[in-house]
Amino acid sequence: MLEALAVAAASPRALTDEQAVALLGADGEDLEELAAIADGLRRERVGDDVTFVVNRNLDGERVGADLPLVRELVAEAVALGATEVCVQGPVPAAAGAEGYLDLVRAVREHDVHLHAFRVPELLEAAARRGSTVEAFLREARDAGLGSVPGTAAKVLDDDVRTVLNGGVPDLPVARWVQVLRAAHAAGLTSTSTLVHGGPETAAQQVRHLRLLAGIGRATGGITEFIAMPSPLRPPSARATRALHAVARLLLDGAVDHVQAAWPKHDADLVVQLLRGGADDLGGLLLDGERDPSAGQEAGTTLSRAGAAALAGRAGRPLRQRSTRYGAVPA
Repeated sequence: MLEALAVAAASPRALTDEQAVALLGADGEDLEELAAIADGLRRERVGDDVTFVVNRNLDGERVGADLPLVRELVAEAVALGATEVCVQGPVPAAAGAEGYLDLVRAVREHDVHLHAFRVPELLEAAARRGSTVEAFLREARDAGLGSVPGTAAKVLDDDVRTVLNGGVPDLPVARWVQVLRAAHAAGLTSTSTLVHGGPETAAQQVRHLRLLAGIGRATGGITEFIAMPSPLRPPSARATRALHAVARLLLDGAVDHVQAAWPKHDADLVVQLLRGGADDLGGLLLDGERDPSAGQEAGTTLSRAGAAALAGRAGRPLRQRSTRYGAVPA
């Protein structure tokens, strides 16, 4: 542990996999030192601002075949200050072969960034149209798609994915990576995720982070990393803090931003994560009044005042960002 902490402090990119695994087990004073090292690196790379984006989530399966409703919900979100609309989940078959592209066009009738379609949805959209995923990505980009979520990655290990899929092989890691890299090649950015605390080992978590770092360095297309607790076996606060700190170290130079996902943790833990390598809170997840249940996380909303309170407890200023971490016009 002492050797791993020393390397982390001096040159995080020199950490070996074995040292990274050791750091994931940090506790007590070692954990506090790890958090401080990660937080110092965060300060060097992205500064002290705690960032957030004003967004609205929509469930693709619930609204994807009702484009008039989509237009109304997006208009309401923009009126409430949203700069991003996030669509997750498949567009229903009733929307037809062009349903995904029709949804993109409907959202983009308004001046808002569209963050939509996980890797499984990208593959399904292409198959529905009878095209390659690369061709669909180009058409979606031209229609106004701006970025894709890195959710549905689970753990990027085929054995773990099979276990999580009830013993049935899941989408292979190689194919998942191929599609994400194709999205980046089309000019789209993506987030990246890890669902942790399930059947995966610390070594598999490290390999997952290394794979994301390789993609990020090769394409420059990953904007942020989000660690999400497994619903099967929620990880401890200790393990969560260690993972966020190690992610900051292992993703250095590949993924600039580490998110403290406020919907997934209690406020005290979010503040600890912001003091241990994380710099972003993610989206406010506006519900609106027209149809609050249209999003997958309906009823889970963070106010600007709530975001400011979290940042203030971490001793840092709050700043609104765009999806790609740019400035938002006043």
